[in-house]
Amino acid sequence: MKWSLTLFFASALLFASAQLAGGEPRLVFSKSFPGSVPAFVKITLDKSGAVEYREAEDDDQPLKFQLTPAETETVFDLAAKVDYFKHPLESPLKVAFMGMKTFRWENGAEKTEAKFNYSADPNAQVLLDWCERMAESAQHRIDLERAAKYDRLGVVKALSLLESALERKRLVGLEQFLPILDRIAKNESYMHTARAQASEIAEAIRNPKP
Repeated sequence: MKWSLTLFFASALLFASAQLAGGEPRLVFSKSFPGSVPAFVKITLDKSGAVEYREAEDDDQPLKFQLTPAETETVFDLAAKVDYFKHPLESPLKVAFMGMKTFRWENGAEKTEAKFNYSADPNAQVLLDWCERMAESAQHRIDLERAAKYDRLGVVKALSLLESALERKRLVGLEQFLPILDRIAKNESYMHTARAQASEIAEAIRNPKP
């Protein structure tokens, strides 16, 4: 009996280790830029499209949202085009410091990363823009939720900034905004202007123009 239990736990441990080693592929992006706001961001995107956004390395309550399958595929295709960061991305050109960025690829036991201030690689530039848009999307959501909770007079400003970002195509994972937009639109304690604006943005997300 004792031998059977030992064999059972050993098998369970081996299975768990195998699951961990074969974990879902994910892309990790971080940017450290002291003096900017925020001074640090970290984004983790896994193959299912789940995103976690942090503004501190030790943040144990990240903002979470979901990319669409098409958005996720685009980002992962770009990572493949940069060879999963197995080669340096830093440009030899002398440019102003724009924050230290890190692309990291994790796929089970495989882990590769590249750090850079500026990269001339066109695929790395497009991938960086996607990561920046994920960060901007999270920041707009944080600002809107904070205004909705603590600064009702500031909701119109937060909505205007969100609408501008949407029009400039700086937002991704658009469905993450619908719950807070719907709450504002239906809550009569907010100004009519805010409620109407929230409703219009939600409609634009649900029924985008061709």
